[in-house]
Amino acid sequence: MQPRDTYNDRVVRQFTIATIVWGVVGMAVGLLLAAQLAWPSLNFGVPWLSYGRLRPLHTNAVIFAFGGSGLFATAYYVVQRTCHVRLFAEKLAAFTFWGWQLAIVLAVVTLPLGLTQGKEYAELIWPIDILIAAVWVAYAIVFFGTIATRRVKHIYVANWFYGGFILAVAVLHIVNSIAIPVSLTESYPVYAGAVDAMVQWWYGHNAVGFFLTAGFLGIMYYYVPKQAQRPIYSYRLSVVHFWALISIYMWAGPHHLHYTALPDWAQSLGMVFSLILLAPSWGGMINGIMTLSGAWHKLRTDPILKFMIVSLSFYGMATFEGPMMSIKTVNALSHYTDWTIGHVHAGALGWVAFITIGAIYSMLPRLYGVERMHSIKAIDAHFWIATIGIVLYIAAMWIAGVMQGLMWRATNPDGTLTYTFIESVRQTYPYYVTRFVGGLLFLAGMGLMAWNAWKTIAQSRGVPVVRIPAPAHA
Repeated sequence: MQPRDTYNDRVVRQFTIATIVWGVVGMAVGLLLAAQLAWPSLNFGVPWLSYGRLRPLHTNAVIFAFGGSGLFATAYYVVQRTCHVRLFAEKLAAFTFWGWQLAIVLAVVTLPLGLTQGKEYAELIWPIDILIAAVWVAYAIVFFGTIATRRVKHIYVANWFYGGFILAVAVLHIVNSIAIPVSLTESYPVYAGAVDAMVQWWYGHNAVGFFLTAGFLGIMYYYVPKQAQRPIYSYRLSVVHFWALISIYMWAGPHHLHYTALPDWAQSLGMVFSLILLAPSWGGMINGIMTLSGAWHKLRTDPILKFMIVSLSFYGMATFEGPMMSIKTVNALSHYTDWTIGHVHAGALGWVAFITIGAIYSMLPRLYGVERMHSIKAIDAHFWIATIGIVLYIAAMWIAGVMQGLMWRATNPDGTLTYTFIESVRQTYPYYVTRFVGGLLFLAGMGLMAWNAWKTIAQSRGVPVVRIPAPAHA
């Protein structure tokens, strides 16, 4: 047991290692799915290896196992160091780690068996939903308890983003998951019809907005200035960014339901708020990138900064593309096509994965008391391999998506469809192979990271004791 005047980094180290492990696992499942789309026989006729069962496993593994573990790790690391106190309720902090890992393992078991609620990003059956809610409430107690006992009067902006993400995700998960159980594995949602769809995409888009955006902006606002050794470009802009983002994001979900049974006014409301979102999103991107003002030369020698700055570039690109795709006339072309898949992965791989990878590379040596990662050249190689992989992936999906949309809407003079659906599938095949190659490169980069992390941990000589700084008035 470490003394109270040192940070509790045990749980941070646990979540950091879990992030790397689940990143490799989740992306390996994604690569298998990409291969199945190009070569369908790779499901081997086994039901639990079918695309329909593995696809939710992939999304849950990369979002909640990889991304979630990264958020837990960095939030616990950042809140202690910006508040100059040890984590509040440390047994609860330990529970959040083991409870979260248990929920992930249960997902790995149940989803391939076909046990699902059939809701996007909310497929897990009701007993697992309750476990997730319990872990999340514990997470909130630990995080906000640490804020409440801080020895620094000011609350740093990264903690505002972490706090907003924790509260919003709690509300989203609990409200969307309300159901009436009828057995251990089955339940009925309390919502029906168009209301169920609207609540689901209120949850689904805000899972993107708060879990995959606000939480990772918390990472950005701490680790980019730390790695660049520069103050954040504009603290005032960061506060405006926070309040604008959390005020607007909640209303954008209906843009997922254009041309459906949802009332037109609700669809239009989602479109308008999605377009407004462009301003705060780009404000945050500019704030992060401009933090390097006067220190751009560091990009030549620091591959960790490369991950962080390129992640902000992808964040800007994805948050421009999303509002554009929410415009009804654009959505008429893009909806149900692989353009949406390209957009999602530009954000998921380019923004979420890159900022997480950069934060781990920055944090891991400090957690294990070594001067730096085992191999800086391996970090640089990881950056270039992963970047090439992302470009291949998203470019293939963009081209395939636009092509699909144009083929599906093409008509002959007599009003009949010009192309059959199977013709569009045949024309998409080369792009599916290209997507597989891009995913293979990205997974190879994650494997290189796992090796580098293992070698870094192996060269450490015992776990360091990091003491809490004395209060400013002492």
